[in-house]
Amino acid sequence: MSPEPIPAPYSLGVLLRLAHQHFASAVDEVLHQCGFGDIRPHHANVFSFVPNEGIQVSELTVKAGVRKQSMAQAVEELEKLGYVERRRHPTDKRARLVFLTERGKQIRPLAMATGKRVEEQWAQLLGERDLEVLRSALQVLLGKLQGKDVGSQSR
Repeated sequence: MSPEPIPAPYSLGVLLRLAHQHFASAVDEVLHQCGFGDIRPHHANVFSFVPNEGIQVSELTVKAGVRKQSMAQAVEELEKLGYVERRRHPTDKRARLVFLTERGKQIRPLAMATGKRVEEQWAQLLGERDLEVLRSALQVLLGKLQGKDVGSQSR
């Protein structure tokens, strides 16, 4: 017996949130199984956007689209847990950059591999074409919301 479909009256926002929860739960489960059970969903805002050359908290805030206070708290938590470190900016002595530690660098590949498996599962459920239509539509929408014309580029 197959599960009941999600009722049509749900808003797009609810559907996106539910799909995101499915995706995030799969990543959380793998991280927990691999010994990273102290990572919380809001920490993804840090791991997703820290480049190798480091980044200021204010820039992380913009990239993740969250409040500065929320980002600062997530960075502080991850620093205490040993996933990130803050270092002086090489050219601006007032600024500090956030870097992933060796432990922190282990998270992204696990999350990305899990995300790929979730997308493969979704492609099996929806069909590859429909999943790519969904991806393209979301890329175009987000690009336009950010004032960019991204067309229908693939990742």
